[in-house]
Amino acid sequence: MELTLESQGYLEALYRAYLEDPFALPEEWRRYFSALALEDGRREPPPVAPAEALDLGFLLKVERLVQAYRELGHLAARIDPLGRERPRPKALTLEAHGLSPKDRERPLPPLFGAPTLGALLEVLERTYLGPVGFEVAHVEPEERAWLLSRIEAPWERPPKEVRRRMLERLMQASLFEGFLQRKYLGAKTFSVEGLESLIPLLLSAVEEAARLGVREVVIGMAHRGRLNVLANVVGKPFERIFLEFEEIFPEGYAGDVKYHLGFSNDLATPYGPVHVSLNFNPSHLEFVNPVALGRLRAKQDRFGDRERKRGLALLVHGDAAFIGEGIVQETLNLSRLPGYRVGGTLHVVANNQLGFTTNPEEYTSCRYPTDIAKMLGAPVFHANAEAVDELLFVLRLALEYRSRYGKDAVIDLVGYRRRGHNETDEPTFTQAPMYALIARRPEPWKVYAERLLREGVVGEEELKAWQEAYLERLESAFAQVKAEPGPVVPHGLSGLWRGYVGGPDHLVPEADTAVPKEVLKGLLQRLASVPEGFGVHPKLKRFLEARLEMAEERRPLDWAAAEALAFASLAAEGHRVRLTGQDALRGTFTQRHAALYDYQTGRPYIPLQHLAEGQAEVEIHNSPLSEAGVLGFEYGYSLDYPEGLVLWEAQFGDFVNVAQVYIDQFLASAEAKWNRLSGLVLLLPHGLEGQGPEHSSARLERFLQLGAQDNLQVAYPTTPAQLFHLLRRQVKRPLRKPLVVMTPKSLLRHPEVVSSLEELAQGGFQKVIPERVKGARKVLLTSGKVYYDLLQKRRELGAEDVAILRLELLYPFPEAELKEALGFYPKKTPVVYVQEEPVNQGAWWYLSARFNVASLTCGEIYGHPFGVVARPESPSPAVGSSKVHKLEQERLLEEAFR
Repeated sequence: MELTLESQGYLEALYRAYLEDPFALPEEWRRYFSALALEDGRREPPPVAPAEALDLGFLLKVERLVQAYRELGHLAARIDPLGRERPRPKALTLEAHGLSPKDRERPLPPLFGAPTLGALLEVLERTYLGPVGFEVAHVEPEERAWLLSRIEAPWERPPKEVRRRMLERLMQASLFEGFLQRKYLGAKTFSVEGLESLIPLLLSAVEEAARLGVREVVIGMAHRGRLNVLANVVGKPFERIFLEFEEIFPEGYAGDVKYHLGFSNDLATPYGPVHVSLNFNPSHLEFVNPVALGRLRAKQDRFGDRERKRGLALLVHGDAAFIGEGIVQETLNLSRLPGYRVGGTLHVVANNQLGFTTNPEEYTSCRYPTDIAKMLGAPVFHANAEAVDELLFVLRLALEYRSRYGKDAVIDLVGYRRRGHNETDEPTFTQAPMYALIARRPEPWKVYAERLLREGVVGEEELKAWQEAYLERLESAFAQVKAEPGPVVPHGLSGLWRGYVGGPDHLVPEADTAVPKEVLKGLLQRLASVPEGFGVHPKLKRFLEARLEMAEERRPLDWAAAEALAFASLAAEGHRVRLTGQDALRGTFTQRHAALYDYQTGRPYIPLQHLAEGQAEVEIHNSPLSEAGVLGFEYGYSLDYPEGLVLWEAQFGDFVNVAQVYIDQFLASAEAKWNRLSGLVLLLPHGLEGQGPEHSSARLERFLQLGAQDNLQVAYPTTPAQLFHLLRRQVKRPLRKPLVVMTPKSLLRHPEVVSSLEELAQGGFQKVIPERVKGARKVLLTSGKVYYDLLQKRRELGAEDVAILRLELLYPFPEAELKEALGFYPKKTPVVYVQEEPVNQGAWWYLSARFNVASLTCGEIYGHPFGVVARPESPSPAVGSSKVHKLEQERLLEEAFR
C-alpha cells in the first residue's frame, strides 16, 4: 500500500477511519488500533508521538517491504524438494525500499509485531520464504485479511502423535508403491512416488473436514496415485486391488484398467464417520471434476443442506492437466453459480513439475499451473511436498477458509515424479538433469523419518515395527489372491441404487405412465397461476390463458405444455426434477417459460415450484455458456439421485459435440466398464430447417453407433403425448439408462404437433406409431420432424395409397413392435426409410447395418424390400442457404412418394 505521512493528524485520521469501518484499513493498522486501551471507554483518538519522533517516512518504507513479502514472497519460497534455486525478487531487499542494513536495528511500533526491523525481517523470511509460498494478494480484501492473520500468527508444530501418524501414513504410501513394483514387474500403476505426501494429506483432509462438520467427501482424480489412494485413503481391500492385477473378468463384463476404478467407504475419524467416494474416471484426466461436483450437489440436496456445509468436493489434479484442459476453467466457473454451488472445493494439484515428457515452460504460459484459479480469487498455497508439518498447517488453513467463506481453495503440492510417466517409460530421454537430482534424492518418508528421529518423536524400533506390520498385511493379501485367483466381479448396486437395475431393456416391464385427467387439469391450472399483484409480461398473458384453455379441454396440448405436465406430475408424486442448460428457463425457442418475470420488478416466479404441499423440488437453471462442464455436472448429479428426473438441454442439438467426452467415456460406457448406472436425460433440439450446418443436427448417428448391450435409449418422438409418457417412463421404470431425446424446434408451434389430455391420461409411450392403409403400394418409415413434411406432401399429392409409420424409439431397437406394424402389409410391399439428414448421417447407416442392406436400394426388412430416401452424402450436416435447403427438402419429399 502507498501512504503519504506528514503529521500526527494523519494517524488521528486513520484512527477515526478505523472507528467507522475497521476493514477499510490494512490489517496492521487494524491490529494496532484494536490493541490500544482507551481510558474510560472513550472512542477518541489515542495520544500519539509527534510525527518527527515516529519517522513516518521510515514506517512507510517498512510497510512497503512487508507488502512486498506478502505479494512476492512465494516467488522465492523453498517449495521445490529437489532444491533447485529460485531467483529472489529485487523487491525483497532492503535497498529496493530505500532502506539499508543499518536500519535493521531501528525500533518499530507495536503494529508491526516485532521490536526492530531486523526482527521483523526474520519473521518475514520464516513466514514467506519457507517451504510454503502463499499467494493471497488477489483474494477479496476481507478474506485476505483473515488469511494473513492466520499466516502471520505464531505457528507451532503439530502435536507429537499427529506427526507420528503422518510419518506412518507417508511410509505406507511408499511401501505400497514398492510392493507393487516388486510383485507386478512391468505393470502400469502410475506410481505416486515423489509425491507420497499426497496420501497423508488426503487422509488428514477427511479428518479436518469432519472436524468442520463434513459427513460426505467426494474425491475426483486422474490415474496417478489412484491405486495408492484407493488402498491407503479410501480403504479398498488389498485383496481386491491385487485381484484386479490378475485381470480375470467374468463373461459379459468389460471392466476397465485398475487405475480408472473408484470405490466408496465409511471412514472413522475422531469427529465421527465420513462417507468417502472416489469417482470412477477414464483417461480424460480432468473431466471427472464436474462429475464429482454434481455428485456432491446431489448428496447435499438429498439431505436438505442448503448451506452446503455437509459435504466436501476434493479434486486432485495434475499440474499440466490443471492448466492445460479447458474443463478445469468450466468447472471453476460453476463454483459460485446458484445451480451448481457446493460450498467450495478443495483443489490439490499433484505437481510433478513435469507433464509426461513436457517441461513447465512448454505446458503453461503462466508462472504457475495454478494461476487459472486466480480467476475466482481463490487463495493458492504452494507447498513443498516434503515439508509434512507445514502441509498440515496449509491444509487446515485451506479447509477453514473453504468452510468460512464457502469458496474454493488450492494447494499446489510441489514434488516430483520418481519414475517415468508410467513404469515402463524412460524419463531420462527428455529430462536427464532433473532425473539425476531425483536419483540422489531419498524417499520422502525417510527424509521426514530422519527429522522425527533426530527430534525424538519416533524411535528406530518403532519404525521397523511399522514397516513389518504393513508389509505383512500386503504379503498376506497377495498370497490369498495367488492361492484363489477368482474373477473380478463388479460391485452390486446398493444403498440409493437398491431397487434399480441395468442390463437388457426387454427384461424390465413397462411402467404405467398415465395420469388421471382431473389431476392433469389441476396441474395445468396451477401452472397458469401467478401470485396476487404479479406483473405478467403482456405477451405472456396469452401463454397463460392458453394453459387454462388446455385445462378446460378447449385447446389441445402443445409440446411445452406436455413437458411441463411431465415435470409437474412427477414432482407432485415425490420425484425431484432438475433441468439445466443454456436459456433453459425461458427455452431457446421462447417456448418453455418455466420462470415468469415480473414485468416491473424482474422478480422471478416458477409455477412448477408451487404445485402442492409436500411436492418434490423442481430446479430449472440457466447454465453458463458451457456444454462439457454442465453435462458432466448433471451426469454426476444423476449418479446420486436415481429416483429423480435429471435433464440437460442443449441450446441447439449440435452443441452436444462439445461434450462428446462425457457421451463416450461416461454415459455410453459406464455400465460396461464400472457397473455404474445413470438415468440422465439429454434434450437435443434436432431437425433440418434451413438454419445452417451448426443449427440442424444433434448427430443422431453418433448415439446410434454408440448403442450396444442396451446401454442407451435414443428416441425421436413426434407428439407431445409421446414426450410426456417418455419422460415419466424414464423415472417410473426401475431401469436406469441414459435417455437421448431428439426434440423439435419449428414443430414446437406446429398446429398438428398437439395432443389431447385424453392421450396423457391413457396409454403410454409407443415405440412405433403404426398406420394401417389398405392396399398401400408403399410404406414410408420415418422418425421425427420429417414425418409432418411427409404428411403435408401426401395431402398435396393425394397419395393416400402410401402409408407412413413412425419409428419413435431408435435404440434399443423395437424389433417386435416394428415387425408387428409392418406385418399388416403384404410381403413384398416396398418399405422406404425417409430421413432429411444426408445419407451418411442420421439413422440410415444404423438401420442398414441392422438389416444387412448391401446398397442404398437393395435390402430387405421382415420380407419387404427395403431402401432409403435421404439427402446425398455430405461432410456437413446441412447447407448454409435457406433457399437451397428448401429445394433439397422438396426434392427429398417428391422422391419419397415417387
